[in-house]
Amino acid sequence: MRAARYDSYGSAADVLRVVDIERPEPGPGEVRVRMELSGVNPTDWKSRSGATPRPIHGFQVPHQDGAGVIDAVGEGVDPGRVGQRVWTFLAAASGCWGTAAQWSVVPSRQAVALPDGASAELGACLGVPAMTAHRALFADGTVEGKDVLVAGGAGAVGHFAIELAKFSGARVATTVSGPQKAGLAAAAGADLVVNYRDADAAEQLRAFAPQMDRIVELALGANLELDLALSGPRTHIVDYAAEPADPVLPVRRCMSANVTLRFMLLYTVPADAQDQAAADITRALEAGALTALPVTRFPLDQVVAAQQAVEGGAVGKVVVEIP
Repeated sequence: MRAARYDSYGSAADVLRVVDIERPEPGPGEVRVRMELSGVNPTDWKSRSGATPRPIHGFQVPHQDGAGVIDAVGEGVDPGRVGQRVWTFLAAASGCWGTAAQWSVVPSRQAVALPDGASAELGACLGVPAMTAHRALFADGTVEGKDVLVAGGAGAVGHFAIELAKFSGARVATTVSGPQKAGLAAAAGADLVVNYRDADAAEQLRAFAPQMDRIVELALGANLELDLALSGPRTHIVDYAAEPADPVLPVRRCMSANVTLRFMLLYTVPADAQDQAAADITRALEAGALTALPVTRFPLDQVVAAQQAVEGGAVGKVVVEIP
């Protein structure tokens, strides 16, 4: 089969190659997926570059997310799953078989049935961002009837956080950096979109909700001043991204607000919480509540360019077409 792979950490141009390798076979509890599209996330280039290294299992086919059709199952898996359209999550975290290949092998629970009304393109864009958004929103309980602030509402995690929160009955405000991203966040359903560079950003948000119940955060150090201005005893700030430098926490202000800080990394979220996220995302898909961001496609032979685009901060989602 054709597959992208790397054997050591480094730049995409230096270590990432598209080669012919042997097609994998599913082991006990696993399924094999004939991939159609492979989604690219920041975690993929960070793992490949060594910025946030993950173990290389002899060699590594990159990418956690994708969409395709199950064509074989291992021992202990219902044979009826053969032919099922699925989206995957954390494929490359399970071993060497990420989704940037014609076939990938993953544990059965990490290949989730894709509802008939959902496109492969949307399915390939779920995985890491949608499950991260779910954990940030729901790790501390329901958001029904609550006020939610999503930092970076035009990014992939922010996009799905807005849509999942709205689907669950929350009021949602979000921050963005400019008009193009404001349009994307509004299209996702945010009730209020604020440019965080505005001098009165805090006042605009306080007029919406004097105290947020949940703040989904991607830049804690840069945004903590704004977050604390909107925080109180019922506020949970959930940070899912690490900046180059660790923030300095104003402990007394955090104490005075009685705010709760939660940190999360999808790789180490408990399996039962991952499974609940997959189930809830599926319900939202079935209801038509989730949509795709603008998508840029690259053929598999241009996987280096695809990863470089994400590393360069491409707006929307990048996917790789699998031949």
